[in-house]
Amino acid sequence: MSLVSLKGIVKNYTGRALFDHIDFSIAAGEKIGVVGVNGTGKSTLLKIVAGLETPDLGDVIYYGDKSIRYLSQDYNIESDLTIIEQVFKTDDKDILLIKEYELLLERVEKGEQLTSELLKMQDTIDKRDLWDLESKVKTILSKLGVRNYSQKVNELSGGERKRIFLAQTLLSPCDLLILDEPTNHLDSTTIDWLQKHLLASKQALLLVTHDRYFLDKITSSILEIDHGQVYKYLGNYTYYLEQKAQRETDEVNRQTKLKNIYRNELKWIRGNAQARSTKQRARIQRFENLEESLKHLSKDELELALIAKRIGNTTIELENITKAYGGNTLIKDFSYKVEKSDCIGIIGKNGAGKSTLIKIIAGLTEPDEGQVKIGKTIEFGYFTQEVDQMDPETRMIDYLKEVAEVITLSNGDTLPASKLLERFLFNKSSHYTPIKKLSGGEKRRLLLCRVLMKAPNVLLLDEPTNDFDTFTLQVLEDFIDTYNGIVITISHDRYFLNKVCNKIFSYEEGIIKIYEGNYDDYLSKREVVKKVSVKKEKPKPVTKSHKLSFMEKKELDGIEDVIFTLEAKLEEINEELLGLYADYEKAKPLMEQKEKLEQQVSDKYERYEYLLEKKDN
Repeated sequence: MSLVSLKGIVKNYTGRALFDHIDFSIAAGEKIGVVGVNGTGKSTLLKIVAGLETPDLGDVIYYGDKSIRYLSQDYNIESDLTIIEQVFKTDDKDILLIKEYELLLERVEKGEQLTSELLKMQDTIDKRDLWDLESKVKTILSKLGVRNYSQKVNELSGGERKRIFLAQTLLSPCDLLILDEPTNHLDSTTIDWLQKHLLASKQALLLVTHDRYFLDKITSSILEIDHGQVYKYLGNYTYYLEQKAQRETDEVNRQTKLKNIYRNELKWIRGNAQARSTKQRARIQRFENLEESLKHLSKDELELALIAKRIGNTTIELENITKAYGGNTLIKDFSYKVEKSDCIGIIGKNGAGKSTLIKIIAGLTEPDEGQVKIGKTIEFGYFTQEVDQMDPETRMIDYLKEVAEVITLSNGDTLPASKLLERFLFNKSSHYTPIKKLSGGEKRRLLLCRVLMKAPNVLLLDEPTNDFDTFTLQVLEDFIDTYNGIVITISHDRYFLNKVCNKIFSYEEGIIKIYEGNYDDYLSKREVVKKVSVKKEKPKPVTKSHKLSFMEKKELDGIEDVIFTLEAKLEEINEELLGLYADYEKAKPLMEQKEKLEQQVSDKYERYEYLLEKKDN
């Protein structure tokens, strides 16, 4: 059953087309992730579905009396309410009922005879299980890292306010939940909780997030926005990547065929310029249509390989660094000598002091104790979380030219500022656009462009994954992989940390601990530490024989055939899903069957490895 349908939607923004007659539907219980390059209209699409923005053309159809809750990406609301008061300031029916009950109690305390009304309302609250609503609110706030419920909202940072409104949004039951970048400003522990909370919910979900692990776990469909069109893929983020690769392969084949036809048509046009018959005019029109199609088939790619300045023998040395704020020690007696090959990921809870460490390294903050030694050849490129220091009236091209007119690439070629903007997916026609007209993600992309234009040999990245689309993140990861310099990054994006880091600095109970490897390596080592620290269980008696039993030998002989059969079934289901394309309701049982088969294949492989290991021992 469909909750919402969009039909023939057209939307233009600042003179450019975001959506060109797009159609899609959201089914009950469906969980859709929206992906696309920053500036393609992801947030606008969410607002249109939520009824907060009107399309220029087309219809948004809501089926029945369905409730929708929406979480914006930005909250700049000034409020002198406390956190708990702000969360309860909503039009949610349950919360309004509790407020009405409290007002009724006040009237009874003043002597009014309202016994029957009071009993009736108490009965309603009983049936809707709302007596512990405030406790539920505080539980959600606590899970989101908010515990000082009496603090004023206008005293909070932007990220803290986002968590307050996320709690308010999650509190209210609805048919469709719309979330714009819900994982921004959340640490990994909080993201894990939100992931489980949304998976347990039966409501439909439409969300934008850069967190690819989150997308992979949560979504049942992916909606990609590309050049004014939307493409719907059934399955999670991993399956979307597989289907997208197939679609792009098909598109390349189609493009090759179109180019061959175009060459023949161009030859005919040049030889028949004066043609006037109806049949010939139709052929000319077909040629013009082909020409237009080929324009849209060319793909922009965000790629960059800068030449970083050489690093001398001395890099960055932190010697017994200590830093405290307001009696709270963030960094205590920390020492480390940065290696030339280091790509360091800094992790920890919000407020632990991660940004403080980066600012100390950059020389923007002085430590209370200890010293920082910076090599003479070191040149920092510092990418911050804040974009509010960008002059909103400055044009994009001028913002880059303030740094340099051209940059040098690793192959020796030079690249002017305008071409660099194009590499960062800013269309040539937009280069003179004032910064104030850019989306949040576009501003961040422009800021990164400016930072890299300086060709630094040390990149300091403070939450680089916030507000970036998944495509930009993939390119940033590829760039870091080939970057001939030092990278020190703060991030809660587990996928990003896995791809780029070879060391993890983890804030743990006021101490920065160093782990070799990426994020998965860090998790494995943390698990080992946990097992060592807990009380050891009584060892199990050692069995005398490690040989395979008769039944295990028989199982091992046939297990490869079982795995092959399961994988063949899985391939058949994948083919069926591709045929259904975007029909979620028809595909849902197949997707559930696919999930079970994938688990069976995984279990069989684990069993296979166990039996082989036992056989070898």
